[in-house]
Order: sequence, then structure tokens, then C-alpha cells
Amino acid sequence: MAHKQKKLSAVAVRNMTKAGLFADGGGLYLQVTKSGAKTWIFRFMMAGRRRDMGLGPVHTVNLAEARDEALNCRQLIRQGIDPIEKRKTEQLSAKAEAVKTVTFRECAENYIKAHEPSWKNAKHIAQWTSTLTTYVYPTFGALPVTEVDTGLIMKVIEPIWATKTETASRVRGRIEAILDWATVRKFRSGENPARWKGHLDHLLPSKSKLQKEKHHSALPYDQISDFISSLHKQNGISASALEFTILTAARTGEVIEAAWSEIDLENKVWTIPAERMKAGREHRVPLSETALNILQEMAEIRTSNFVFPGNSKNRPLSNMAMLTVLRRMKRTDITVHGFRSTFRDWAAEQTNFPREVAEMALAHTIESKVEAAYRRGDLFEKRRSLMQEWEEQCSPNGLQNT
Repeated sequence: MAHKQKKLSAVAVRNMTKAGLFADGGGLYLQVTKSGAKTWIFRFMMAGRRRDMGLGPVHTVNLAEARDEALNCRQLIRQGIDPIEKRKTEQLSAKAEAVKTVTFRECAENYIKAHEPSWKNAKHIAQWTSTLTTYVYPTFGALPVTEVDTGLIMKVIEPIWATKTETASRVRGRIEAILDWATVRKFRSGENPARWKGHLDHLLPSKSKLQKEKHHSALPYDQISDFISSLHKQNGISASALEFTILTAARTGEVIEAAWSEIDLENKVWTIPAERMKAGREHRVPLSETALNILQEMAEIRTSNFVFPGNSKNRPLSNMAMLTVLRRMKRTDITVHGFRSTFRDWAAEQTNFPREVAEMALAHTIESKVEAAYRRGDLFEKRRSLMQEWEEQCSPNGLQNT
């Protein structure tokens, strides 16, 4: 005999105060406790066993909704599905998905943490954090990483692509790396929306079309001797550091952070540790007599482990110190880094040293993996000879190759 359904009414449910179990029909019951709490129960038989399934409290689930829930349960039972077990499975699945759902920012922070040991210095880590905080997090840092799509990438990149092309390019590359990491960790799936080739290259103009490569303004090598003469009229540690930078063809950061522990005056060698080198490899610099003289002068006024100390205690020169010397000399047409180009042009056009000797003097990375694999040494003695000739080129009273 069919169940008589809909015995209860909304008014009866609202006014019911007697404790007990009151049937509505079709397995749906209103349960009233002694304390007056009212909840819905769906009672059914599955595999010969009676089961009671809670459908929620009356103040949350009204009578019509409870009847709909009961109907859904009866339809599942008809298919041989236990509605209680099905609900448990869905809840576990939802919990699992919630655990896997992480934000883009969480992925970014974990990516940085995972790669910190392989990055050269704190400055590199700070650059990652700074660019992401400035350009990315405000737009989709708090969103689940699964929701990051091409539209969001473009919202970050497109506004700065034409005006800050290099920065935009780096931000795009960093987003791509983080999303790749998230994919491998199973936090997301599918193609990477930040990839350039075959994707964003169809939406944005190439870097080369937006800006021509900017080279650091360099002094012609046939003017270097006169420049050194003028430099000798400048006083102070910054001027000495600049001359040392020119003589060693080193980078600004390598010089201002040079430590006495790196200097071997007896063997005339400056050994820059890997963590301070752009390529991440130790670099030995042969020191000319003039460079050694500068070091000896610095040793006489030594105040810390820094060869070229700054104004603050136990701090090196500012990275703007040598540029300030150039401005004082009214040489705004050249840059400190440009002297490396001056050296490279001179070595290529005025000496017979092989290209790789000059490249190693500049601590440039060998592009060819095959060439790098076969070249085990650093051509140190050949570089010593090269730097001696460069010293002569720079000398105010030396030979001038023109």
C-alpha cells in the first residue's frame, strides 16, 4: 500500500511542541526533542537495515525543502544508492578539494622558498617579492591558482608592457614559473596562461619592436688615458674605486663589495666568490701594478673588511658613489658600466688576444655548452697579460693604441 504523504503542514510544524517523531510520509519525519529543538529525519531501509538520515533543522530547512530532500533520497535508493554514504563521499571530496585549493600568492611564496637555496643572493629574492607584490598580488594574489587565466595575466602585463617592457617581461616570466610549479604540485591543471610562445606572443608586441636594446654609454678606448688623467685630479675613495673598476674591467657591485679577505697581494690576485658573481661562479682577477697600488693606498686607511669603505661603519661604498664621481667630472655622457664596453672594444680592435680571453676577463658566461664543457680552465695567465696591456692603455703616460 502506498505511503500517505504530506500529513504535516507548515503551521503544524511551527506550532509543534510535543517531543516525538512525527511522520509527513515517504520516510520524512519531524523530530522534536524534549528541549524543543526541531529537525528533519529521513528514515529508509537499505540492505535490510534501517537507517536514519538527518536533513537539517527546521529553522534552516522548511517543510517544502525537507520534502524535496526526501524525494531526492528516495530516487537514490531506487537506483540502489545509499544517500547517507553518497553524502559522506561528497563531503570528503569537497574537503579534499578545499585542501588542494591554494591561492596564487601561496604558490608564489612556496615557489620562492623552494628556490631560495639556488638563488645567488638576497637581492634576487627581494626582486621577485617586490615585483609580485607591486604588479601581481593586487590583481589575483588572493585568488585560487586554478582561476588564474589569460585575462588576468593580461590585466597585469598589458598596462606596463609598452612603458616598462623589461619589468613586464620579467613579471610574466615569474608568473609562468610559479604556475608551472603549481601544475607539477597538482594545484592546477592545463596549459600555462602566462606562456609566451604560441600564446601571449599573439596578444602583445615583441620586446624588440617596443624598444631597442640600450647599451651603457661607453668612452672610446682612445680617450681612456686622458680620462684617467682627469680622474687623478679627483680625491676620495670613490675616485680610487672607479679607477680600480676600470683597470679590472669589473662590475660596480663586484668592486664596492670587494673584501680584503678576497685579495691576495702577494700573488696579485683578487678572487671574487661565486655568490657575488652574476654568473654564479668564482672569478679570479689578475691585478696590475696600478691596481695593486690602489689597494695598498686603501690598506693604509683600512677601517673594515671592505676594500672601499662607505661613510657608514662596516658598510661599503654606495652603488651611486662612482657615478657621482663622473657627474662631478661633468661626464654625464658615460656610465661606470660602460667602461667594460670600452675594455671589450679595445681588446677586440687593438690586441691579438683571442675572443674568449677578453670574454673571461669580463666574467661573461660561455654561451656554447659544448665550448664550456671542454674549457676547464679560466685562461688566467693569458688574462694577466691582457690586463697588463690594458693598464698601459689606461696609463696617462703609457702607450696609446690608435
